[in-house]
Amino acid sequence: MKSRNSIALRATLVAGCALAPLAAHAQDATRIDPIDVESEQASAQIANTPITGIRVDRKILDRKQATTSDTGAILSSLPGVSAATGGGFSSMPSVRGLSEQRLTVLVDGFAIDAACPNDMNPPLSYTDPQSIASIAVLTGVAPVSSGGDYIGGVIAVESTPPQFASSGETLITGNASAYYRSNGDGFGGAVKLTVAGSNLSATYTGSYSQSDQYDGGGDDGMVRSTEYAKTDHALALAWQHATGLLQVKGGIQYAPYEGFPNQYMDMVDNKSWFLNASYKGYYDWGDIDLKAAYRDTDHEMNFLEDKLPGSMPMNTEVHSFDASAKVTIPASPHDTVRLGAEYHHQWLDDYWPPVAGNLMMGPNTFVNVNGATRDRIAGYGEWERHWSDRLSSIVGVRFDSVTMDTGDVQPYGTGMMQMADVQAAAAFNAADRHRSDGNWSGSALLVYDLSRDAALELGYAHKVRSPNIYERYSWGRGSMASRMIGWYGDGNGYVGNLDLKPERADTFSVALALGGEAQGWNLRIAPYYTRVDDYIDAVPTGVAFTDMMGQPSGFVQLQFANQDAEFYGVDLSGAVQIAKGSGNDGTQLTASLSWIEANNLSDGGAVYRQMPLDVKAGVAHRSGALELSADVEWVAEKGRVDATRGEPVTDAYALANIGVAYTLSGVRVSFDVTNLFDKGYALPLGGMSLGDYKATGVLQTVPGRGRSFNVGLSTKF
Repeated sequence: MKSRNSIALRATLVAGCALAPLAAHAQDATRIDPIDVESEQASAQIANTPITGIRVDRKILDRKQATTSDTGAILSSLPGVSAATGGGFSSMPSVRGLSEQRLTVLVDGFAIDAACPNDMNPPLSYTDPQSIASIAVLTGVAPVSSGGDYIGGVIAVESTPPQFASSGETLITGNASAYYRSNGDGFGGAVKLTVAGSNLSATYTGSYSQSDQYDGGGDDGMVRSTEYAKTDHALALAWQHATGLLQVKGGIQYAPYEGFPNQYMDMVDNKSWFLNASYKGYYDWGDIDLKAAYRDTDHEMNFLEDKLPGSMPMNTEVHSFDASAKVTIPASPHDTVRLGAEYHHQWLDDYWPPVAGNLMMGPNTFVNVNGATRDRIAGYGEWERHWSDRLSSIVGVRFDSVTMDTGDVQPYGTGMMQMADVQAAAAFNAADRHRSDGNWSGSALLVYDLSRDAALELGYAHKVRSPNIYERYSWGRGSMASRMIGWYGDGNGYVGNLDLKPERADTFSVALALGGEAQGWNLRIAPYYTRVDDYIDAVPTGVAFTDMMGQPSGFVQLQFANQDAEFYGVDLSGAVQIAKGSGNDGTQLTASLSWIEANNLSDGGAVYRQMPLDVKAGVAHRSGALELSADVEWVAEKGRVDATRGEPVTDAYALANIGVAYTLSGVRVSFDVTNLFDKGYALPLGGMSLGDYKATGVLQTVPGRGRSFNVGLSTKF
């Protein structure tokens, strides 16, 4: 029979929302590092996790904190994960072709609602690679206890767990880091400090990041609207007793500006504060996990310097509240039952103040979303069974009730130039805007150890996601109003649809893991197929936009609409230990490949923003305090594009990076060169470079970042 600690650990890892860690390999941009298996706990974690899970731990983040402030960009290094271009710390991850809006993204176990019609502040923008402990990604079928109201994978970012001192002692520990990047003149730093006794612990974390516009590779020059700045602060308190752990955490984020190269607008202010609380109790009859959270966000958009002159203030306010309860019951030595309930409330107000002297944007406030609410109540049950030492399964079902409503809206005014919005507002206000969806989901996961060196995972899931507030309630039909809606970076305008149905996805996934640390090599092969009925895509309204001279701009107005789509592909990753030294010393060669095909079954075209074939390879060497690395990434031509949105074709390219680090007396100094040969290339998921377009009149895709010399410094105390 398993011990109490083993049962609690399994409940946390396999079914808990944290989902960390999720694999037998931790990966960075091109390297696959073994998980630290020095402790019995780490060994148990590896044994109890799905094969289609990947964990990025603090060691890898230490290597990456000098090269990027964007957590989403780090995730794009993983097989099956890509990142669509946003701001400097706000890219939007996609798992196996399904975009961020279709994923569960958790920060310390809590969801964060979008608070922008352009999704400029996605959940991962509230994290910083400098101050998080680990990231877990589940690319395959996820248990129903991992969340609801999504159809793709799960991304979970975790802070460092609370630390406590031995009885009668006081613990004071922490770490600090700083970096500089030559491309964009970026700099920043972070600090963490923990003061703890045997039962009480307090941890402060803070970070700051700033950058100017970056330069593209080759002859691309400065890429406009890519500057940013932000700071994060958080205080976490924890109290432990014999059978439980209570945690309370609060924090703030302030981002005074963030440019968006593929949007008409920029973020000119974002203030957010949160308060989370959780309790985990371990008892003879089972375990209990209680959580509650509140977040308040004030978000403002307008033009930064690259998109001046002009002004168009757009304000969004969001309040959200979460509460959940999960009970884990060891029904027998071989069976574990999990029961849970969740509640999530979102309130959103989106209004655009008038601009003095502008006949198009006045005299009234444009009410885009008037106090919209989105409430979700869910319940689930899950059964995990270990049929033998080699065979285990997890089967579950859940129900999510999603209720939405919103108030009346209004255009800027009633002039002739505003007539499209006047008529659209009247029709919207006359319609019944209350919507209620009852969504059933289920999943089944089977893991079989074929041998000591091989394991097979089979998964099936039926997942359902209801439309978000902007997909249902964006109503503006005017050229300017609709172009302010959309997170696609394509320059087109978007109109909501009150008649949207929830998306329903059926996913089949297989994963085969071979080798291991003892063999000195590993290989993971993971094919998958997803069919989505009522996929929320977009169809033309018949409106084509013109430029200031009245000529066609190439951009059009689209309306969200249900269609059908399919996604299929394969993820490959592996590693070979070329040389092995003592401890962590040695040389390792790694490689990965991701290929996906995504089809719109309704119109026969391609699904928008899909990553082409992506191949990575790298070598890493460690000898005592010295670390060396070199890697290359090759991305194929993106020739299959979404004609409805006018998605551009992008050429194939290859990038090389090198790095060296040395640790002396507990201080780690790193030096990296990214895009070593200063290759010029277009980002396959970058969209249109609208910041450059406004300044130069030349329309192109967003150029990738050119060569950068990066220096990092970190220490622990």
